[in-house]
Amino acid sequence: MKKLVVLLMLSCSFLFAQINLQTATKEELMGIKGVGEKKAEQIIEYRKTNTIKTPEDLKNIKGFGDSIVANVNETNGITKENLSKKVETVKEEKKKELNNSIDKKIEKTTTGLVPKL
Repeated sequence: MKKLVVLLMLSCSFLFAQINLQTATKEELMGIKGVGEKKAEQIIEYRKTNTIKTPEDLKNIKGFGDSIVANVNETNGITKENLSKKVETVKEEKKKELNNSIDKKIEKTTTGLVPKL
């Protein structure tokens, strides 16, 4: 559930602007493909002593290469329409997972109680 909330928060922030690597929160940075908690922390630590003007500046951080820079560029190139579609898709998938989980629990608890028709 927490991941869904974080995803929705990140998605909403993308609707209004591109990711500013110099001011982005840890959660926003983690929204970039290939950037997890540790890499987000590395970016934040790097920002304390350096200015990040372009995604290319990330290459100065150990462990960051062309693929991460490409992912940042790709993330910043997402249009509002595409992002909205992705958010809706994720929402639908989460709803289906939740419904399936609930159905299985109901089925488990009612087995033997309700005769099958």
